[in-house]
Amino acid sequence: MIFEPNPYSVLIVSPSVKLQESLAALMPAGEYDPVRTARSAAEAKRCLLHKDFDLVVINSPLPDEPGIGLAENLCGETEAGVLLLVKAESYEEVTAQVRESGVITLCKPSSRQLVAHSLQALCAMRERLRVRGKRQATVEEKIQELRLIDRAKWILIENCHMTEPEAHKALEHMAMERRITKRQAAEVVIAGQV
Repeated sequence: MIFEPNPYSVLIVSPSVKLQESLAALMPAGEYDPVRTARSAAEAKRCLLHKDFDLVVINSPLPDEPGIGLAENLCGETEAGVLLLVKAESYEEVTAQVRESGVITLCKPSSRQLVAHSLQALCAMRERLRVRGKRQATVEEKIQELRLIDRAKWILIENCHMTEPEAHKALEHMAMERRITKRQAAEVVIAGQV
């Protein structure tokens, strides 16, 4: 992708080495790196303990489980885009089961072009999740900052017998005077360095 400077990390979970190789061949190094493989759900889980992946492709069934639970857990617990390859005879049933979890399913066998398009859809989904994650992190940081400031205000109210507006102004004044942020001023008050 031209717009994305960072390549997508990929985990291919398949007992078939041939399928692993054919999937990896659809992932050029500039767009997808690293591309790791696992042959079972247990091996995939071990890989996931050490690294978060942007995309996970699961060739169902796996030797130690169908792969459906692994796919659903990944969608529920990570921001990875998950593609589940399923046999034609169980495609409709599995798709209905995993749709609400956010798993994308693909019937096998599929053409190289369809698999490539599915990977591009996963990349688009991953970008959307990445932006949402950044927004959520920003909101959480802001909430944490407000909690710190409120805590510092309460310390000033209790120890210095200030009103809430006076405590607020005192924090602003300290931040301006010391050329630090209001959050840093709150941390100073909380640490008892007033």
